Amino acid sequence: MTEEAKFIIEEIKESMQHALIHLEKEFHKYRTGKASPQMLEGVKVEYYGNPTAIDKIANINTPDARMIIVQPWEKNMLHPLAKAILDANLGFNPQNNGEFLRIAVPPLTEERRRDLVKKAKGEAEIAKVSVRNMRRTAVEDAKKLEKNGASEDDTKTLEKEIQHITDSFIAQVDKILEHKEKDIMTV
Repeated sequence: MTEEAKFIIEEIKESMQHALIHLEKEFHKYRTGKASPQMLEGVKVEYYGNPTAIDKIANINTPDARMIIVQPWEKNMLHPLAKAILDANLGFNPQNNGEFLRIAVPPLTEERRRDLVKKAKGEAEIAKVSVRNMRRTAVEDAKKLEKNGASEDDTKTLEKEIQHITDSFIAQVDKILEHKEKDIMTV
């Protein structure tokens, strides 16, 4: 295998690995009945005129499986934090006690669990599309190698290897989805 072919293989593996990491990050946002600071990831609050992530202006803790505590570093941020959490439409109702926000994580209903599974399947499909797009780009790169003098056999071997890697990553996406689906549906 030529150096160019090895480079294409390494590049596609690295890119596809990033797609898996992104999928797992997205899945952390889906609550499964157990409180987690990641549930508030992506929620932005106005902080001195700039939209800022909650974890940049407050400590987020989970003292137990059904509670999230958000303690801002500045007390005047309690109300804007509560508003941002409500506006994020996460299904949470933060309680302000003057020191911190207490968020009780309600148990998921069967309907909400099914909705989360649907969303998870959508995210998994996005990851698969991303992996397939990377495959297409790698195959185009392999064909360019053939135009630049690589043998047809080498190109076909490289394309088979690219397909094998793609199948492997698609299977990993399915495995991650299956695990998350099981996690969401477990009461």
